[in-house]
Amino acid sequence: MSSTLSFVLGTRPEIIKLSPVIRSCQRYDVPFSLIHTGQHYSDELDSVFFEQLELPPPEYNLAVGSSSHGEQTGEMIVGIESVLEEERPDVVLVQGDTNSVLAGTIAATKMKGIEVGHVEAGLRSFDREMPEEVNRRLADHAADHLFPPTETSRQQLLSEGLADDRITVTGNTIVDAVTQNVEIAHERSSVLAELGLESEFGLLTAHRAENVDDRERFVTLLDGVARAAREQDLLVVYPIHPRADKWVSEFGIDVPAEIRLVEPQDFLDFLVLEDEATIVFTDSGGVQEESCILQTPCVTLRDNTERPETVEVGANRIVGVESESVVEGVREILGVGPNWENPFGDGTAAKQILDALEYDQA
Repeated sequence: MSSTLSFVLGTRPEIIKLSPVIRSCQRYDVPFSLIHTGQHYSDELDSVFFEQLELPPPEYNLAVGSSSHGEQTGEMIVGIESVLEEERPDVVLVQGDTNSVLAGTIAATKMKGIEVGHVEAGLRSFDREMPEEVNRRLADHAADHLFPPTETSRQQLLSEGLADDRITVTGNTIVDAVTQNVEIAHERSSVLAELGLESEFGLLTAHRAENVDDRERFVTLLDGVARAAREQDLLVVYPIHPRADKWVSEFGIDVPAEIRLVEPQDFLDFLVLEDEATIVFTDSGGVQEESCILQTPCVTLRDNTERPETVEVGANRIVGVESESVVEGVREILGVGPNWENPFGDGTAAKQILDALEYDQA
């Protein structure tokens, strides 16, 4: 039987954020297929998430891997189109702002009878130098169904001339994923004991090209985090992304003693680290959301964010990478303490997405 829905995904955040929608399809007997582009291609960042989230393995894995933006996206479009010719779904769902999202959107919108739904629509950093900003804008303007997580995102879509009848504010599926899994994570994970984290600690994630592909900026970022850690008397744990690990080696960077490099963590272990950390340093949009939901203060090591709601509620400070700014941002947010309301919805985003697509849930 052909699938009603096809999910195009390729990275850790997409797997996690689409998992509640996939589970809802299972619950309500909506036929679906999973098309994995292979954009993340290591077990640490890929297959373990399907296992931990108890998701079925993808029927299709394009194994595209890493290459230039054009080559990677082009290979994905060809592969996705071939699968969609076979599956002929009614709707293709994409999530976020990766090259997998752009490829899935382009392939599906060119095919007669297939609509596209963009989960997490309407996010904007207003930085056109970010590949993700280009991807999310193009996906929004091509998609048939737009699922912004907040009213702020909805207003952004309307300001760009997109029709209101294409837009449904659902909340963010990361709330579904975090609330469904945080208790399980604490029950199953032994990451705190394994890493010897018996006192307060900070958590660092840094992987974006603009931060880690530039030696001077990467060194400055690490120095700022280390200085903030010294002031707060914290060890900072850095589950280092393969991209960043490669550049640490190639650039010959001496990582400050306050920062401990560890292997990439699976979803449940990472949730525990986020939940238990005193503060999170990150350049990840998803981690900004997760830390906000978990009531963990966050400083974002970028000059902008497409998650302004986290800043508005007081959960996040945008500090860039300069040392003084990082130190001051940490000082400010820890001085206030975690007392904000989660702006990303009530944990029913997956059901709302299926409702908006008018799938029978009786």
